[in-house]
Amino acid sequence: MSIDATKEILEARKLLLQESKTEEDPLSLFPEVVAQSPQMHQVLQLVAKMAKTNGSVLILGESGTGKELIASALHRLSHRAHHPFIAINCSAIPDELLESELFGHVKGAFTGADRQREGYFGTANQGTVFLDEIGDMSLRLQAKLLRVLQEKTYSPVGSNRVLDADVRIIAATNVDLEKAIKEQSFRLDLYYRLHVLPLNLPPLRERAGDIECLLYHFLEIANQVHRKEVPCWFSPDAMTILRQYEWPGNIRQLQNIIERLVIVKEGGEITAQELPAECLVVQEGGRAHSAAPKVFAAMRSAHYPKEFGSLPIEGINLTQVMEDFENRYILEALERTQNNKNQAARLLGLNRTTLVERLKKRKIGV
Repeated sequence: MSIDATKEILEARKLLLQESKTEEDPLSLFPEVVAQSPQMHQVLQLVAKMAKTNGSVLILGESGTGKELIASALHRLSHRAHHPFIAINCSAIPDELLESELFGHVKGAFTGADRQREGYFGTANQGTVFLDEIGDMSLRLQAKLLRVLQEKTYSPVGSNRVLDADVRIIAATNVDLEKAIKEQSFRLDLYYRLHVLPLNLPPLRERAGDIECLLYHFLEIANQVHRKEVPCWFSPDAMTILRQYEWPGNIRQLQNIIERLVIVKEGGEITAQELPAECLVVQEGGRAHSAAPKVFAAMRSAHYPKEFGSLPIEGINLTQVMEDFENRYILEALERTQNNKNQAARLLGLNRTTLVERLKKRKIGV
């Protein structure tokens, strides 16, 4: 390792170890991050410090924890903010094309290279390159990336020219790199060069204090994006279940589920019964089991009409009781809207077609 490279690492780590003297709340520096948990507060304090350096950053964490969002924030707060930020998913590009994407190529370098092309390292000059899923990069390309980190130079594919690489590299992976090193699928020297400033993003289950604010955040976005005349909201029992769910897919899974619920729902209250089955399974003691007891406990706290009292000794026809209950609300909604089925469906939180089908099947409201 060169003297300059060693000096860069030492200076970056020294700055990271210094106590922050700013009294500014770190959350105020990150408007793109929705968080209020102590765990994320500590992460953002580190990010604010790392942004002041040129050292390489290695972001570690499970899929869906927001690694690209943090990488973008690092760039935005750095002195390179007025230059390009380019994100590359190393696992999404075939190995034979990734080298050209990163370093560019000259005309005739390979079949189909009919013109010279500048790579991402050239485009991002004086800016930041974010290499996501770097654990999936081949050993051959790892060696070329190591040269960029050590010598600050690179060569386009098919060229002997040596170009300067004035970029900051931020890498991320959900792969256990130490295990990959033992399995000889990741270079130890590259790991040390990337591991100058390590940053661990906690999974959502370890920052449970952020789940509720993320639910409301993505619900508001989905309501706006899909232009709901009547916005969707969560019932108390649905919110209880979603807060207790461990979210193995982290923030990405949470966002996708909320969007799915809002798209399917015409508007109105999202209840526990409408949640996907995956949310009704919890992990306790390493075993997955149904969250039905918690669902029922949450539903018992809801307010039902007085007619829904204790179970009679002689029993009931539950299907008929529930149908009668639904019919009463359907008729009330039709009466209140003067038989306007679109408005009645919105009041009931149903699709218009669903309401019409129930009216025909049960021969009510006609």
